[in-house]
Amino acid sequence: MRLASQLGDRFNSALLERRPHLDIVDIGPGAPHALDKDVRAMIALPFRQSGQAEPPPPAAWPFGLEWVQLISVGTDLYPDWLFRGPRVSCARGATSVALAEFALAGIFAAAKDMPAIWINTAADWKMRQIGMVAGSTLGIVGFGAIGQAIAPRAKALGMNVIATRRSDAPFGVAGVERVDSLEEMVERSDHLLLAAPATRETKGMISAEILARAKPGLHLINIARGLLVDDGALLAALDRGQLSLATLDVTHPEPLPDGHLFYTHPKVRLSPHLAVITDRSMPALLDKIVDNLDRFERGDALVDLVDVSKGY
Repeated sequence: MRLASQLGDRFNSALLERRPHLDIVDIGPGAPHALDKDVRAMIALPFRQSGQAEPPPPAAWPFGLEWVQLISVGTDLYPDWLFRGPRVSCARGATSVALAEFALAGIFAAAKDMPAIWINTAADWKMRQIGMVAGSTLGIVGFGAIGQAIAPRAKALGMNVIATRRSDAPFGVAGVERVDSLEEMVERSDHLLLAAPATRETKGMISAEILARAKPGLHLINIARGLLVDDGALLAALDRGQLSLATLDVTHPEPLPDGHLFYTHPKVRLSPHLAVITDRSMPALLDKIVDNLDRFERGDALVDLVDVSKGY
């Protein structure tokens, strides 16, 4: 079977080791301009970064494609036309543990005031109080695969876990309390984790009105999409002390322009959208893709087919 891949030589070689019968067409990033009609499937990187314009559809789209496998969970970095034609599946769950660990690292750093507590001279040898993770409350906005990964880990650390979810489906993790509104979530949380997809409904959900109701000292963690947060409202809440810290692995746009206040604000810990980039990410993604590839070739149902209305 002929398959187009945007993931490069290292990934393609690993895929061929697992499925040597494949004929992999290595294509560059971005919207493909042309594909041979006998290329039945494509593994796709995001076609743009947050804040960039949507590329126009190729004239012959969808070529001969019957299936597109995304390497991400969210659909917002892909153009609308990608979802018109072939079946599209996402990589839900492939990097959930990596994201959960990143969020927990941010929680520990906030509670223990790292790296500010590290010292370099004898004059810095001064006692002061730091915080505890056990007994604090973690609020999770969007209880999907990431929420399911972080909740049991947070519970094992002695945290209280509350969560919101669009559907009425059970959380599947013992001890997680369902909260009906974002307002209640911010009023009760010590650490608030954004793990929801970027959709029309979630855009700007962390607004000035919501942040005004935040529990004093709230720590905001965003590993989802920058579009969920009103940046001006966040900076104002940090400046007035309503929030103690913002740990941001995602922004809008990406990258932020030089001079943006997030780079220098003392209460912002900013990283360049790297929470999912670990030594385990490629093997996990490879397992996910191989499973769906085998299903595709057998004619079985694919897993994690995209529902554009949900954003994943």
